[in-house]
Amino acid sequence: MVRNHDEFDVVIKVVTMVGSFVTIETAEGGDGFIDQAKHPSWWSEEAPPPAEGDRLHVVVLNASRTPPRLSALEDDIEIGRRLRGDG
Repeated sequence: MVRNHDEFDVVIKVVTMVGSFVTIETAEGGDGFIDQAKHPSWWSEEAPPPAEGDRLHVVVLNASRTPPRLSALEDDIEIGRRLRGDG
């Protein structure tokens, strides 16, 4: 079960025009979605675009969505850590 602000490693399984569907790499597993604007390549020309098989570290933005909405942006990960009291 994922909760808001949790962090996970994920693997991209499908890339679409609006974002990427991923598999969460935990014992429970599960799926997630990274909106294109929450992938580093949206903000930096130096970051490669998402591709199937890519591994990313993410934070959960909205666990109530199906699939949960995630972000691979460092700023969002840092915010999640502060909200959890880890950073």
